[in-house]
Amino acid sequence: MSSIQLTAKIENMEMLVQSVSSIAGNLGFTAKRIREIELAVEEALVNIINYAYPDGEGDIKVTCTREDSRALVIEIEDTGVAFDLMSLKEPDISADISERQVGGLGIFLIRKLMNEVKYRRKHNRNVLTLVAYPSDRT
Repeated sequence: MSSIQLTAKIENMEMLVQSVSSIAGNLGFTAKRIREIELAVEEALVNIINYAYPDGEGDIKVTCTREDSRALVIEIEDTGVAFDLMSLKEPDISADISERQVGGLGIFLIRKLMNEVKYRRKHNRNVLTLVAYPSDRT
């Protein structure tokens, strides 16, 4: 298990994403799959940085573990405003761009790139769990 906790600031995002990438690389994930994981993690972090702490600063903790010898489990925790991304419906990507609602595409991307996405609120913390398998998302 590997864990990193930093202040929820945009300048810390690269270090948080890099820590996940490094672990995925060490586990033998392909470069393509690592890029997908990075994108999903980055989207989650941007949402936390931009919206979780409207009244000040907070933290982000990223923990990576290996599950059943194949999956990379990434837990992203924050003490910000409760937000269950799983409660949002998927955006209508077939609608004309001028008719689409603003927002929601990052969450849509997270769901599409990861094998599993789970959310829970535990001890006043948002806990987003992303599960990635080494190969395609099937």
